[in-house]
Amino acid sequence: MSIFEYNGSALVAMVGKNCFAIASDRRLGVQLQTIATDFQRIFKIHDRLFLGLSGLATDAQTLYQRLVFRHKLYQLREERDIKPETFANLVSALLYEKRFGPYFCQPVIAGLGVEDKPFICTMDSIGAKELAKDFVVAGTASESLYGACESMFKENMEPEELFETVSQALLSSVDRDCLSGWGGHVYVVTPTEVKERILKGRMD
Repeated sequence: MSIFEYNGSALVAMVGKNCFAIASDRRLGVQLQTIATDFQRIFKIHDRLFLGLSGLATDAQTLYQRLVFRHKLYQLREERDIKPETFANLVSALLYEKRFGPYFCQPVIAGLGVEDKPFICTMDSIGAKELAKDFVVAGTASESLYGACESMFKENMEPEELFETVSQALLSSVDRDCLSGWGGHVYVVTPTEVKERILKGRMD
């Protein structure tokens, strides 16, 4: 078993019309044994920027703390919130610094940029970015998430339809992966509000 699959995870970010959704499962396991069913994988950087971390849970928490530290320094120096594109470059540089002993994480970054344009990207454990215009996925359920998102995604979805689409994609995908699941955690972010919802899924 790969170290990336040790705790299990499922992450997806999807773009709508001037909005985006980011969703994760809630299971924390040690291989096939479930340890917790309310594990947090999505973190708020600021009101318009969210970070999801799949992979090894301990590294995800360490990486998040280092990124919060870097963002606070940025806020002090620049006196403004960081742009999603800039934050993606920051995460990429931080990961590449440690390329000979990497954090075993696959980050998903989602945010609203200038003129409320949604930005999503993911990267590997050494910071190689992959930008997308529709959706990005990460974690042990990524293969089934690709299929579900590919078939369900539509352009210019309104926030409610986007929530429905990303939730159905997540729930149907984690049922096909025994290392992730146990419900879902969904954020839908628009220029004016952030909606957070907990999904109930199969508890097995």
